[in-house]
Amino acid sequence: MSYPKGGYPGYGPDAWQQTSWDWRAAGNFICGGAGAGLIVFAAISVARGSALAWLMLAGLALVGLGLFFVSLELGRPLRALNVFRNPHTSWMGREAWTTMALFPAGIAAAAGFTAFAWVAAVLAIVFVYCQGRMLQAAKGIPAWREPLVAPLFVVTALAEGGGWFFVANALHRAGTQEALVAFGLFVLVRVFVWLAYRRRLAGVAARGAAIALDRAGRVLQIAGTVVPLAIVVLVVAGAVSGPTILPLVALAGVAAAVAGAYVKYTLVVRAAFNQGFAIQHLPVRGARS
Repeated sequence: MSYPKGGYPGYGPDAWQQTSWDWRAAGNFICGGAGAGLIVFAAISVARGSALAWLMLAGLALVGLGLFFVSLELGRPLRALNVFRNPHTSWMGREAWTTMALFPAGIAAAAGFTAFAWVAAVLAIVFVYCQGRMLQAAKGIPAWREPLVAPLFVVTALAEGGGWFFVANALHRAGTQEALVAFGLFVLVRVFVWLAYRRRLAGVAARGAAIALDRAGRVLQIAGTVVPLAIVVLVVAGAVSGPTILPLVALAGVAAAVAGAYVKYTLVVRAAFNQGFAIQHLPVRGARS
């Protein structure tokens, strides 16, 4: 038996890129996180009435779109119901059960029961945390198994949700200075978590993964952090006023949200290199292990 040059694809001591999760899986993390973050910002904002309803429904729609992307990966869609069977052992199962509670809470908040907005916000954060832990459970992929993945997903979701909240600010007019400051803080915390995450992967991630992560990191730091933070500081300090505020905060929101989506896509698809075979203890004939 002969193998192609470079070895059998997908196995061996050298790192190789996984192909099981592609853009559809990334779409779940991107849309689900952004939708969850938007639900949180809808809850903490001054939005009421129709503004709160539309923000909640938009957040739920993004979460639903993410779940739709997951369904595109299923060869047997009806077997997806099995995900509800093991929430005690599976983070995917916990994500599914959290989703089942999130949608009724969000719909109740949209229907005018505003107390449920906070319930939906808490469930949205739990949902994103489950997503991060689900990725972290893949122990064979260094970029995924890092413990900072879960906090990174949570704070990225909050920054993305805040970004889309201010993109739509011209429609709902619920964006206050306090909400803008919260958005800026989430953007700032996100970049610090990212830098810590990337530092912990130094010397561990495969060369291809490191290149992809560094490229995404540059986008996150410049477009996703410097640009929105500069705008937030200008607006909060009163350096800009009048009709220029709405387009500026919308620009900050787009920059933060798109950069976060690019980081998630990179993490799930382009940086997802298995570590390769690793044998920590070689067997020695005649020696006790």
